[in-house]
Amino acid sequence: QVQLVESGGGLVQAGGSLRLSCAASGSIFSINAMGWYRQAPGNQRELVATITSGGSTNYADSVKGRFTISRDNAKNTVYLQMNSLNPEDTAVYYCNAAITARSLGVSYNYNGWGQGTQVTVSS
Repeated sequence: QVQLVESGGGLVQAGGSLRLSCAASGSIFSINAMGWYRQAPGNQRELVATITSGGSTNYADSVKGRFTISRDNAKNTVYLQMNSLNPEDTAVYYCNAAITARSLGVSYNYNGWGQGTQVTVSS
């Protein structure tokens, strides 16, 4: 069993900041890419940012220069620092991780998702 648990969402005024965290736990052998996605009401889920196990990052154009993704491999945790938030950033944010899990001596790939955390930016 592998779980991803997010924290750090909330309500913030435009121009403010929030930091999201997502910790993976369970029968984890290794974690490859990790990332953040978001889904606003009526919209499809979209990529926000990704980070490889080596630390290479990728961002959606809409968040470049405002959001920073990072990870702590020792803690199996990925973070998303969000600055200069605007109302268009309002959405449910989901973390994602490409995990190699191990159970009873057998390894398998697992594409895990967190439960989502609400971020609301007021104008």
